[in-house]
Amino acid sequence: MDAIDAARAVVEKRHPDALAAFLGGSVVTDRRTATSDLDIVVLLHGAPAPYRESLQHKSWPVELFVHTEASWHAFVEREVRKRRSPLLWMCADGLLLFDASGVGARLAAEAQRLAAAGPPTVAAEEIDDYRYAITDLLDDLTGSTDQGEQLFIATELARRSSELALAIGGSWGGGGKWLARRLEATAPGLTMRLHHAVREVLNGQVEPLADVVEEVLKQAGGRLWVGYKRGGETP
Repeated sequence: MDAIDAARAVVEKRHPDALAAFLGGSVVTDRRTATSDLDIVVLLHGAPAPYRESLQHKSWPVELFVHTEASWHAFVEREVRKRRSPLLWMCADGLLLFDASGVGARLAAEAQRLAAAGPPTVAAEEIDDYRYAITDLLDDLTGSTDQGEQLFIATELARRSSELALAIGGSWGGGGKWLARRLEATAPGLTMRLHHAVREVLNGQVEPLADVVEEVLKQAGGRLWVGYKRGGETP
């Protein structure tokens, strides 16, 4: 069953009174794979929105993101502050399946405006948090002789270094495959350099990964350990 037809069938069955619906994610791009699911944003007048649900429709895995117009704005605002908003991108880049009231067109335009404007500026304190955490992980990596430990330290270093590169590049963040895609757009070649360096760790060589991570750190001000301090909340 065609992805668009399947998405429309899901909405018609679950929410026949929906105001609008979007089909987003990889399935509407040339990055679609055999395991791509249907990411569907549905707009309702009110209850039972907001909620999300995973389900199966025939051969399709489906993720439903059901909102009112007000809850959509609230969720997007919260996600944008974190510089990572799947809901925003599903509507900015997604396919508008139908729009019974004009709300779909309004939200698509707003999503595209926000996406084009880019994420909020990263606070210097957050950059320092990344620098401190990555410095700590680098010391752990170079000091460890346990291959099991090295594996998890290396993968955590790759993730955090990628997030730092996106932050200092003023780019939107992402998780999983979207982290790789955002990183490739922001720092071409860094994804594969990290990939090869992590593989070298599995072969007992930690220096290549340490070198790549140090390069990212230098763009953010370098290592940070001495002088790093954060206050805590009183219970």
